[in-house]
Amino acid sequence: MQKRNLFKWKECAISVALSVGLITGAPTLGWSAHASPLQPVIPDVSVLISGPPVKDPGALLRYALPIDNKAIREVQKPLEDITDSLKVAGVRALDSVERNVRQASRALSNGRNLILQGLAESKRANGEELLDKLAVGLEELQRVVEDKNRDAVAPKQKELLQYVGTVEEDMVDGFPFEIPEEFSNMPLLKGRATVDMKVKIKDNPNLEDCVFRIVLDGYNAPVTAGNFIDLVERKFYGMEIQRADGFVVQTGDPEGPAEGFIDPGTGKTRTVPLEIMVDGDKAPVYGETLEDLGRYKAQTKLPFNAFGTMAMAREASFMRIEHIGIHSELTPSNANILDGRYAVFGYVTENEDYLADLKVGDVIESIQVVSGLENLVNPSYKIVG
Repeated sequence: MQKRNLFKWKECAISVALSVGLITGAPTLGWSAHASPLQPVIPDVSVLISGPPVKDPGALLRYALPIDNKAIREVQKPLEDITDSLKVAGVRALDSVERNVRQASRALSNGRNLILQGLAESKRANGEELLDKLAVGLEELQRVVEDKNRDAVAPKQKELLQYVGTVEEDMVDGFPFEIPEEFSNMPLLKGRATVDMKVKIKDNPNLEDCVFRIVLDGYNAPVTAGNFIDLVERKFYGMEIQRADGFVVQTGDPEGPAEGFIDPGTGKTRTVPLEIMVDGDKAPVYGETLEDLGRYKAQTKLPFNAFGTMAMAREASFMRIEHIGIHSELTPSNANILDGRYAVFGYVTENEDYLADLKVGDVIESIQVVSGLENLVNPSYKIVG
């Protein structure tokens, strides 16, 4: 009977964990907690992103960067607002888009020097080039609006926001905090990385396969993201989708009695600590949920807002919740009851809508790192060759 109850706990934990995305990987275990300092890292951003929760994965990743440069955020925000402007029917939307473009152009012109001052010295030349491209792109977008070419707005917006995001990444100078000593020898992602996951989709005449682009955020979850990318390089995830019920897409449990990845060096299942970065903290909290710590109002840097949120499954014995069912991303009060209970380590940024088409038995044909592998330290896959 005890074993049966544990199984139910585990099923509850997984079903609650991801009503909005993809959950993968080795189980996490409870470790001794490391409380993190509470000094704010980006004091001005809360003003810029107040209001409805941000759901776009690209925007979430931009706001999650450990930078403090209000000038670039003032360029970013009106460009992101174009998405809401385009919700208005017909060409009337272009009036709002034009205001967004003018606001972004003005912010770039007025804040260019402050943006340049925020760039890491080693990345300054690249940042200057991107700002020049951004200025030209804003002029091109203005002409698109004047020509009333509504269909061309969103692709141009995406291009400009990619410039903004890269400029912001060029502001990060080194890694922002020290990893606790007990985890410092694990595979760690000290920065960001991008992977492409190709899934073979069975019994779907409209879609044979799909490549999902995933951005892993080691600035906010270095241990969790490092574990994932290390297992990607070990070819661990070449397996079937094991759960897909409209709320969660799950993989990471290989065939056989083992649960998760068995480290050949130890013969034991690899485990990683629960890792949660709180907005305003300088380093993640390890080993305890925010609920355990009584931080009920704390906001996580990587929330479960986006469809395609990447998170790590947890051992059932460390769950603190029962009888909770989630049928949408957010509660009516815009609170997300998953945040602070699971380690989020990235987002699916391309083709995330196709996650809804995945089903049990679809096969992950490949996952490959397309950028950022140089940010992985202590890789175990190199030790074993």
